[in-house]
Amino acid sequence: MANPHLDLEKSTLAVIMGGGAGKRLYPLTKMRSKPAVPFGGKYRLVDIPISNCINSGIGHIYVLTQFNSASLHKHIKLTYRFDVFSNGFVEILAAQQTPSGEQWYQGTADAVRQNLRYFTAEDFPRILILSGDQLYRIDFSDMLHQHVSSGADITVAAMPVGRGQTSGLGILQVDEQKSIVRFVEKPKTDAELEGLAVADSVRPVLGLAGSEPAYLASMGIYIFNRDKLVEALRNDCTDFGHHIIPQAIGKFRMLAYPYQGYWEDIGTIRSFFEANLGLTDFLPRFNFFDVQSPIYTHARALPASKVNGGWLKQTVLSDGCIIDDSRLERCVAGLRSIIAPGCDIKETVIMGADFYESGEAIARNAAHGIPPMGIGRDCRIRRAIIDKNAHIGAGSVITPDNKPAEFDSEDYCIRDSIVVIPKGAVIRPGTVL
Repeated sequence: MANPHLDLEKSTLAVIMGGGAGKRLYPLTKMRSKPAVPFGGKYRLVDIPISNCINSGIGHIYVLTQFNSASLHKHIKLTYRFDVFSNGFVEILAAQQTPSGEQWYQGTADAVRQNLRYFTAEDFPRILILSGDQLYRIDFSDMLHQHVSSGADITVAAMPVGRGQTSGLGILQVDEQKSIVRFVEKPKTDAELEGLAVADSVRPVLGLAGSEPAYLASMGIYIFNRDKLVEALRNDCTDFGHHIIPQAIGKFRMLAYPYQGYWEDIGTIRSFFEANLGLTDFLPRFNFFDVQSPIYTHARALPASKVNGGWLKQTVLSDGCIIDDSRLERCVAGLRSIIAPGCDIKETVIMGADFYESGEAIARNAAHGIPPMGIGRDCRIRRAIIDKNAHIGAGSVITPDNKPAEFDSEDYCIRDSIVVIPKGAVIRPGTVL
């Protein structure tokens, strides 16, 4: 059946923010930008917003980049190539010095402001602004339909949350028409939250059942009418959440778009870790097996994974893995993961490798005491993230037990009681971390 709102999607331009330094995801962002961080074994975080756009019929997409963007550029170039009969595109706009500005992006709003000349060069009456590091599945055509039919200047996607989640999110107050009348970014005190709980008269409008106190949180997903976006950015404000959205209240017609599905901001090591392990649940809250709304990524010519023996429970295996007589429980094994016999691995995200190591390289490294890439024999690993191309020597023990919740060393770090082995790290045989 043809989509009755298809013209809305074709005339909408999507802008994905991909330029942040990602300090809270360090060391995963030591050599890559946040949207380029591998996720779910074979994807990158940026695949989520791009796929949501494509599945919604939005085929004109810009990705704004700045820090450590080489791998992100390569991934997008290899993955998102529209055919010659389509005018769709996924293009990168990297931060650059121009005659009108010499600064790097100072925030999300500043990044959009610096690129307005591209967004206004063609006739796209609406701009959809997205984050490059969130996990969700939304049909943007529904959000676009509400935006246009309601006569909104700005629409903000929002979801109900409990009191315990409010301090890390922007909280909206809306009336019975879904109009946003107040916005507080990351309220920390009861005084800041005063009056922000969803009123009883508003709950039916948002589709909220029950009577538990609820707050409406911004998801960092915005639709702007193009002329209103230009007007809203005629200032020096740098961030949408802290500045542009609060200042737009009363100036523009701004409505909330209620959403009650799964959404996760992958902004910290813990949120990244838990979102990955959530994929191993019997019924994952985020489902990569949804045939109606697939998540796209770079197609690779890799062999099927090979399990020579062992015991696997609730484990996600990506392409090209070789598992030898090991025990894995609640693990995500990324592309080309190599796991030698005798390993006992639980609640671990293994990102795999960018390439298979040649016999010559293995012999050359062995001469310098460097173990082969992958996880060596008889390793015991708990609650860890093993980044790509890591060399984990035989007999190593990697666990956060009896260690501080936060710790940094040359070979590994601990964030929120999760051990992170950086990309390309070498853990010598017999090491106990």
